[in-house]
Amino acid sequence: MAPPPINDDDAGLVARSRGGDNAQPLTISEISALLKRTVEDRFGYVRLRGELSGVKRAASGHFYCALKDEGAVIDGVMWKGNAQRLAFRAEDGLEVIATGKLTTYPGRSKYQIVIDSLELAGEGALLALLEKTRARLAAEGLFADSKKRRLPFLPQVIGVVTSPTGAVIRDILHRLADRFPTHVVVWPVLVQGQGAADQVAAAVRGFSALEPGGPVPRPDVVIVARGGGSIEDLWSFNEEVVVRAIAECTIPVISAVGHETDTTLADFAADRRAPTPTAAAEMAVPVRADLAMTLADLGARQRRAVYRPVELGRERLAARARLLPRPEALLQAQTQRLDRTRLTPALIDRPLRAGTDRLAALTRVMSQLHPEKPLERGYAIIRDAAGKALTTRAEAAREAALVLQFRDGRLDAVPATDSAAPRKPAATPNPVAPRKQDDLFG
Repeated sequence: MAPPPINDDDAGLVARSRGGDNAQPLTISEISALLKRTVEDRFGYVRLRGELSGVKRAASGHFYCALKDEGAVIDGVMWKGNAQRLAFRAEDGLEVIATGKLTTYPGRSKYQIVIDSLELAGEGALLALLEKTRARLAAEGLFADSKKRRLPFLPQVIGVVTSPTGAVIRDILHRLADRFPTHVVVWPVLVQGQGAADQVAAAVRGFSALEPGGPVPRPDVVIVARGGGSIEDLWSFNEEVVVRAIAECTIPVISAVGHETDTTLADFAADRRAPTPTAAAEMAVPVRADLAMTLADLGARQRRAVYRPVELGRERLAARARLLPRPEALLQAQTQRLDRTRLTPALIDRPLRAGTDRLAALTRVMSQLHPEKPLERGYAIIRDAAGKALTTRAEAAREAALVLQFRDGRLDAVPATDSAAPRKPAATPNPVAPRKQDDLFG
């Protein structure tokens, strides 16, 4: 409806009612309320597509932004409860679809959208966000090759961060059992949807915080695994919280998210990327049978290395032995001499018997010529005090004391002088005339 014409005569200093005008002037608050009610009743919930701009989070947790396209801009606000449930990190330049309710803000005479949910506008926007996040984290050095660690050759404990009910954990356990049975500790998490990223990050940090020798074994390597899916399904492993947890983990990490063609930021942060969860198990442990064969081969090589010098010594000894004369040649002359001796045994026996007879005769003569042999026939040996044998009367007369040695012992004696009267022989009952005793001194 066209506004009523303005008459110059009506213009004045004080406002007056005009003819036919039965409406009272509205206050600013009243018109703002009318506008608010009209907008909210007319549009209700809408979905808007635009590019994020001026993104910021207030200390209260509320999220503020602007949505724009080539020709217009509308402000947006997301209250704390909904902002905490955002599935991605909102940044300037991202193309999104915002779902919410249009309303007005009377304090600034603006209209805005109260956003209930915010989604990326297609995979193109998702890939753009992924690239922006990758570039930002790479600039911080989270993906540097210098930070990559070698995996342990033979881990005693393997930690697995994945869903406890999916096929992924079964594939990992089966492959480990086939290759090299190893103790496995599973940290169950969501691998998709709201809260999955926080759970995965908490699991990685939890394994890293375990103390050696504690009630829960500390893994030597951690596998972060999930099966294949769309980029949206795998998005939790592109979240910054997961990437930082993997990069800061004190245990070597293998990322096994999706299939071979899938790539997530977790792959860049991990120490090794596996194309599949099964391949991650193969990376984690060697094949026990191959290891046993390798050990057996090394043992055989060690034995050969030990025995080789012995074999070389034998070969050298055999070569030198061939240069030596044969033992038969060395002993030929002695053998002939021995043969001749065996042919004439009498030449050896006869001189031996003759020598034996002579020795026996000399033994008999010696026994008869022994100086003490006559003692057995009643003779005595006269010795001086020093034990020297005396053979003459004169020698005995000069001694003050004599020792007479008989067959059964010795007797001390004193030689008699010439003036001493000879003793009268004792009477004997034998009627035979007594035998005159020989003069001891001749």
